[in-house]
Amino acid sequence: MDLKALEEKYESYQIEMRRHFHRYPEASGEEHDTARKIREELDKMGVEWRVCGMPTGTLATIKGARPGRTILLRGDIDALSVTEETGLSFASERPGLMHACGHDCHISMLLTAAKMLSDIRSELCGTVRLCFQPAEEIGLGAKKMVEDGAMDGVDAAFGIHVWSDIEAGKISVREGPTMASGDRFTIKVLGKAGHGAQPHLCADATVMAASIALNLQTVVSRETSPVDTAVVTIGELHSGTRFNVISGTAEMIGTTRCFSPEVRARFPEQIERIARETARSMRGDAEVTYEELVPPTVNDPAMAALVRKSAQKVLGDDCLYDYPPTMGGEDFSRYQEKAPGVMVFLGVRNEACGACWAQHHGRYTVDEDVLVKGAALHVRVALDFLGTECGC
Repeated sequence: MDLKALEEKYESYQIEMRRHFHRYPEASGEEHDTARKIREELDKMGVEWRVCGMPTGTLATIKGARPGRTILLRGDIDALSVTEETGLSFASERPGLMHACGHDCHISMLLTAAKMLSDIRSELCGTVRLCFQPAEEIGLGAKKMVEDGAMDGVDAAFGIHVWSDIEAGKISVREGPTMASGDRFTIKVLGKAGHGAQPHLCADATVMAASIALNLQTVVSRETSPVDTAVVTIGELHSGTRFNVISGTAEMIGTTRCFSPEVRARFPEQIERIARETARSMRGDAEVTYEELVPPTVNDPAMAALVRKSAQKVLGDDCLYDYPPTMGGEDFSRYQEKAPGVMVFLGVRNEACGACWAQHHGRYTVDEDVLVKGAALHVRVALDFLGTECGC
């Protein structure tokens, strides 16, 4: 059976699964119904699986009839704290939660790929692992699955992320840095509270926090080489309780992004130094907590070349699109630390069906017609990497 026939056979299954998971989104680390459904579908296929990394993580294995290498295919399964505004018939039935980043597509593509691979198991050389990973949005799931052996004995890793900025049916396969590191920091500013009319008797934490937020921009503009890329963002700043009270404390939460491990390694010292010295200059102090969440996603050149050819087999010679590196983060990078890996972007943008909203937006949706191609690409990459000659 050729791969095109497999696409036709399972296209309706692909859409059915995508709509099911879209209807019932679950938060990071709480994907219990999602994991249960994934495991039920794998059981129906006769595909072996085990719990991996977290209670909601699932690692499935399809062994070919002949020995060979092992490739891991990954799909993340968690949703976002976003209220859906699409009006779709299969819109989220869980208020305040939505698959607004396309992870419903990732689950369904990987399940459909499992169907296809099961059909050609007798012609498969080597082993395919299917990694249904929880908690990507909080940068935890991949780390936990790797620690639990998901990458043991794996020779390569492959992942697809549907992408709203790219026309449906096009695909971006980059070499080298593709997505940035994504870390989080918290700054607690310590001042001295008092009456708003007596600032000279106080140490204003609000002013300190505002100054720290501004001074932190010098990490990029004055402490990072102009040829490197870096971002320091303060996403939250909380201070004060009343209009005429000078705040004695403030809290700031932010993120850093970069492509260079060397730049990333400098962030904790830079942020702590600037925060503390700024606060001390105003008779206060600051405490910094820095959390490393995900490293940069860096695609292996040899794997990227293989995937590019695989994509053209599935999507056509003109499918390749050069999407620039993004400062968004992805914990797929954890798998790349253990074996050569590639994360690609599959275009799902199509204004004709309303798929023109950005990821994380309440009206985000996708062109479902291309998703079965994503499933087929999982299969094609696995076959090409394993060297299987099955007439696909």
